[in-house]
Amino acid sequence: MAQRYVRIQNQEGKIFYGVLHISLNVQLLDAPPWLGGQPTEAYLEAENYLILAPCSPSKIVAVAKNYADHAAAMGTKVPPEPLIFIKPPTTIIPCERNIHYPPQSQRVDYEGELALVIGDRVFDCTPEEAQSKIWGYTIANDVTARDLQKKDGQWTRAKGFDTFCPLGPWIVRELSPGARLQTFLNDNPEPVQSASIDEMVFTPDVLVSYISKVMTLLPGDIILTGTPVGVGELHLGDRVCIEIEGIGRLENRVTASTHRNLSVIAN
Repeated sequence: MAQRYVRIQNQEGKIFYGVLHISLNVQLLDAPPWLGGQPTEAYLEAENYLILAPCSPSKIVAVAKNYADHAAAMGTKVPPEPLIFIKPPTTIIPCERNIHYPPQSQRVDYEGELALVIGDRVFDCTPEEAQSKIWGYTIANDVTARDLQKKDGQWTRAKGFDTFCPLGPWIVRELSPGARLQTFLNDNPEPVQSASIDEMVFTPDVLVSYISKVMTLLPGDIILTGTPVGVGELHLGDRVCIEIEGIGRLENRVTASTHRNLSVIAN
């Protein structure tokens, strides 16, 4: 099993990065791993920590229509170059935290995606240089208020609600190019999304290079690489699970949104 890097909170509220062991004990690091964090002699047992989203990025840069079948299903062509947009960091929630269905929307969709974790400050790099800037990989759900996306004509509101970027549960350093991404709803054993990540139109190194020519990427930043065909509607009470071979599974439930529960979100 690949080494799993986690971000956790202890019972006193302190946040640490660490390595998750088979026993579910976490060996603490002295800094974020992409900043050279090294293992310490301190461990936390499973009952003494809460798993958070695996990083706290300055920004989330997402890519649209990066699988040809998905673009076709949306009635559009694959763009000639990556189509990017921003999700605010406040959209991030960890595995097992609830997605809040906003009252402004009547149609909220799941979008299972591979997420890249940037390990170094990077600007204007080539695809060859970009590969070394990708520190690791995790799982994301680019939750989208589809009706508001169509209504607004741009995507900030539709993609930007609090809880609209479940992320995690951990980061791995290596991933097979042919790893399969699958999304499941509730207890249905048949996936609603199923694709190999090598079906992407623009590969991770090309995406990092392209984005770096627009904005500086910082250590810990997240890039969402696009979703395959099969996106669909979420309803209150649904449980959505996204799995990527070699990483694990990201699972969240959908609940109603209120000002009260939005005020206590922590990632």
